[in-house]
Amino acid sequence: MISNSIKAALLCSIVCFSSCKTDEKKADDTSKDTAMSDNVLLQEWTGPYEGVPAFDKMNVADIKDAMLTGMELGLEDIDAITNNPEAPTFENTIVPLEASGEELDRVYTYYGIMSSNMSSPEFRDIRAELAPQISEYSSKISQNAKLFERVKAVYEASQKNPLPADQQRVVDLTYKSFEMNGANLDEEKKKRYAEINKELSSLYTTFSSNVLHDEENYVTYLTEDQLGGLSESFIKSAAKIAADKGQEGKYAITNTRSSMDPFLKYSTERELRKQVWTNYYSRGDNGDEYDNNELIAEILKLRKERVGLLGYDNYAEWRLQDRMAKTPENAMELMEAVWPAAIARVEEEVADMQAVADANGDNITIEPWDYRFYAEKVRQKKYDLDSDEVKQYLQLDKLREAMFYVAGRLFNYKFTPVEDGKVPVFHPDVKVWEVTDKDSGENIGLWYLDPFAREGKRSGAWATTYRSHTSYQGETNVLASNNSNFVKPAPGEAVLVSWDDAETFFHEFGHALHFFSSNVKYPTLNGGVRDYTEFQSQLLERWLSTDEVINQYLVHYKTEEPIPASLVEKIKKASTFNQGFATTEYLASALIDMKLHLADPTNIDIDAFEKKTLKELNMPEELPMRHRTPHFGHVFSGEGYATAYYGYMWADVLTSDAAEAFREAPGGFYDAEVADKLVKYLFAPRNSMDPAEAYKLFRGRDAKIEALMRDRGFPVTSAATTK
Repeated sequence: MISNSIKAALLCSIVCFSSCKTDEKKADDTSKDTAMSDNVLLQEWTGPYEGVPAFDKMNVADIKDAMLTGMELGLEDIDAITNNPEAPTFENTIVPLEASGEELDRVYTYYGIMSSNMSSPEFRDIRAELAPQISEYSSKISQNAKLFERVKAVYEASQKNPLPADQQRVVDLTYKSFEMNGANLDEEKKKRYAEINKELSSLYTTFSSNVLHDEENYVTYLTEDQLGGLSESFIKSAAKIAADKGQEGKYAITNTRSSMDPFLKYSTERELRKQVWTNYYSRGDNGDEYDNNELIAEILKLRKERVGLLGYDNYAEWRLQDRMAKTPENAMELMEAVWPAAIARVEEEVADMQAVADANGDNITIEPWDYRFYAEKVRQKKYDLDSDEVKQYLQLDKLREAMFYVAGRLFNYKFTPVEDGKVPVFHPDVKVWEVTDKDSGENIGLWYLDPFAREGKRSGAWATTYRSHTSYQGETNVLASNNSNFVKPAPGEAVLVSWDDAETFFHEFGHALHFFSSNVKYPTLNGGVRDYTEFQSQLLERWLSTDEVINQYLVHYKTEEPIPASLVEKIKKASTFNQGFATTEYLASALIDMKLHLADPTNIDIDAFEKKTLKELNMPEELPMRHRTPHFGHVFSGEGYATAYYGYMWADVLTSDAAEAFREAPGGFYDAEVADKLVKYLFAPRNSMDPAEAYKLFRGRDAKIEALMRDRGFPVTSAATTK
């Protein structure tokens, strides 16, 4: 992640969390004042907390003009740098590059909301029209010869006379971004490089729109006699969703994970489970005008051609050079070390499920749409643990309070609700909290929460920054948000979530804490490498199961009685349950991602490749990849996770190893000394130091894979380290 729009353009990536740098006004630039006067999306943020986005005034009709004007103003900033007659220095080249494009940064904040949280057919048409123009804008910067000459001059001078550490890191990262995006190519190759980026931008937009179409248009409606096994709260939510869609008296199962997953886990209607499962895992793969298979094939061809211009054999080799893994071979080595244990565990899990089905006289063979249902039966049998019983103690509001508690203990943060109406929001569901230092009262920033699924909102969960901390132009506070897709309850009902969803809630909050704790000077240093930046958020998941959180915040949604100790013990004993499923469905997606980008894309048949590769991997037939290729948005709606989906596993090695550091400490997960090191070395530096070195400063050594294997209940057979 790079922290302003121009830097993001250089990296050509769409990421699950993004950030915008400070919005300082250039007071003497009257031409910009004129350009911005009529479009609220371009204007400086005003109001409390150093200014906030005018979400209450944003309008789809303004977005096209704002983006086009913002790009014009961004290029004016670049011209000012390249036309500077003075010899290139850090101060007259790199600093203004860091500060450039502030108007476009503001527009991107609204653009991101319209794309991810409040999409509409009208916006999607505009996005499709803008995509190639945004790509052209990016190319005008990444391939600006005069600009690169100045950046290169500063870089080469710094190799002889190193700059202060943070400045040197900015120069190194900036130069590498230009280099990776073709700045050293000849004019003919630069032209083709830009053409490919333009084509890809349109393909990414179409891919995303196709998936969203299938999520919005494949809804399963149930009648009252088809509700067997479903909880009361789920039924009420499904009834409300159906009524909102004009199907009063029915019950809607939407084509999103938050609706699909609990339905498959609890519904006794096997044929309906199959229908819901098929709808979900067929997104983008229905053989119609919204089918993504041919798009993916074209994306793979263009990616390979583009990196070929730079002299790389494949896309993975190019992409991973600045990640912790460094090479696709290193990433594959980690995944292949875990894969055999994962599929072996699936075989055991399926055998347990089949035994339950046989004992019940169900006369079936376990199929993918049965896995969650019978896994739940096995969980109850083996551990006397009912997931629906656990949900009664997992209220969304209480989980939020628990996250605030953890942030207070580890980061010394206090979260205070902001009065409704004081800060503009883009939807009534969005709530805002002020984040302050508990001791000094200093404002750290604002935290926005958008928790519920709705039409026009992309699936999944993610974190975003609207403004990141920097200090090169004066200290700025942070505006960050967490976004989820919990099913909105019926009026007056509590939002009850699964343990997995509770972990995800903590995970995304970990990203927010990473944003809030940033202590860097320059916007570029707010970025990070994909196989490292998931680590901090994965680590925060561990605090959900600490005694302090369990004893204070897991209370029954009706009686407010604390969760029984006996139930907690069952949860802990079952902590490695179903790890075969969880690890295998994830790793299958990560392996397919890597293998697709290592393969020759000439005449590639995506469906056939997926099936053949999974067969070669001995993928169990009883479960699917977590993200099948035709709807794998992480990889094909942009480039943030392309050949990098393995990064969750890489980060999880760090997570398991770091968690053991807390377990070994006298104060456990709230040990003050280890917590201080956590913030100092793993959160606050962001990308201001090499992540491998940062981890060594925290742990005193490289991370080892054994902790991960122990966490998942797999045999420990390797002493590999993650470097």
